Amino acid sequence: MRVASHFFRGLAPLGLALFGVSASAKDVVIHAGTLIDGVAAAPRHNVSIVIHDDRITAVEPGFKTLAGAEIIDLSTQTVLPGFIDCHVHIAAKLPSRVNATEDWLTHSDLDRAFDGAVFTRAMLQQGFTSARDVGGGDDSVAVRDAINAGKIAGPRLWVALEPLGPTAGHGDPRSGLDAGLNHSGWTNGIVNTPEEARLRVREHKRRGADVIKIMPSGGIASTGDDPRQQLMTDEEMRTAVETAHALGLKVAAHIYPAGAIEAAVRAGVDSVEHGSFATAQTFALMKAHGTYLVPTLTVFEVFYVAARDHPELLSPGTAAKELANDLLPKQNFPLAVKSGVAIAYGTDLGEGDHAMEFGLMIAGGLAPMDAILAATHNAADLIGAADRLGTIQAGRFADLVAVAGDPLGDVTQFQKVQFVMKAGVVYRQGGHPTLAGAQ
Repeated sequence: MRVASHFFRGLAPLGLALFGVSASAKDVVIHAGTLIDGVAAAPRHNVSIVIHDDRITAVEPGFKTLAGAEIIDLSTQTVLPGFIDCHVHIAAKLPSRVNATEDWLTHSDLDRAFDGAVFTRAMLQQGFTSARDVGGGDDSVAVRDAINAGKIAGPRLWVALEPLGPTAGHGDPRSGLDAGLNHSGWTNGIVNTPEEARLRVREHKRRGADVIKIMPSGGIASTGDDPRQQLMTDEEMRTAVETAHALGLKVAAHIYPAGAIEAAVRAGVDSVEHGSFATAQTFALMKAHGTYLVPTLTVFEVFYVAARDHPELLSPGTAAKELANDLLPKQNFPLAVKSGVAIAYGTDLGEGDHAMEFGLMIAGGLAPMDAILAATHNAADLIGAADRLGTIQAGRFADLVAVAGDPLGDVTQFQKVQFVMKAGVVYRQGGHPTLAGAQ
């Protein structure tokens, strides 16, 4: 193994290996029995993937050898690009495990950073080599930077800070709490005018944001707001988008109702997160503007079960909203598939099974190969990294996963990842973490 091979070469190389960093330049050749590369319309068979350090240098037919290179034998497995989850909240705990209000009020950003470190390590083990956190805080920035510095293992992250939205909207932390409670960070995402939208976007850029998240409509897992109402004004959205784009940041928009989605698309958002109540007209507009849909079917599945079985754990007054709305996205998803709108993969999870979305999208009518593209090629395009990620071809990062069977015919394979490589370092092999993956 690439990482394990450093183990007996002294203390310093061992330290580098534990942090997922190669101690010296090295060539690796992966023998892939079946290759789904994110480019070709059909799988290829018996292919060699040549890697130098963190990049793919060639993809060639047949099982090749290279003088001095390590051979990784995946000749009985299916190799795919590393998966990308475009909608995560890295510190979010499963709703059936904790009381939402108690957890929010009794944990600091430092606590959430430690949770995020644990959950991102699990994401990487599940095959997600990149992810986009769309709504965290300074904790998310800290985890991203720690991963980039090789201090902890996890997917490379694109990070938004606090979602931008109005007072009493989906992103207002004070909703449902004693009005006398206050925290200095609770206004970091509050936007009530176009000028506040401009200021918040600039502040978030300064604090380390890679992407901006806005909340044009109400939500479901929040107290007091209506998921079927547009809460940000058209001008607030336009200003936020214009400011973000001027700073080189893309904009993800949490939206449910059709009218609000259409207003956000006209304002220029790059992706619609959820989009649960969209119509055929809405999807046609999104397609015309090149706006991505990130459907996040997983989160509705998870929260519906929590609302049904443990309503007392959810934020005050939200269990009824979950039960009334969480089954609708799955029913509406086939309309999105039929429309041909661009779809990128997202779960809206932190803790939990990030591979669930594959099965839910496929059950909703998305072809298995298109589901793979949603989590690879399309996801990389949405986050603005298609020149580095999302496909297995020369020049891209060596981000690879492998499963034992055929994921095009057996959807459960996505939840049985056997091999994970990120940037040329192996984090999972034979279904188990390596030294780098176990840190």
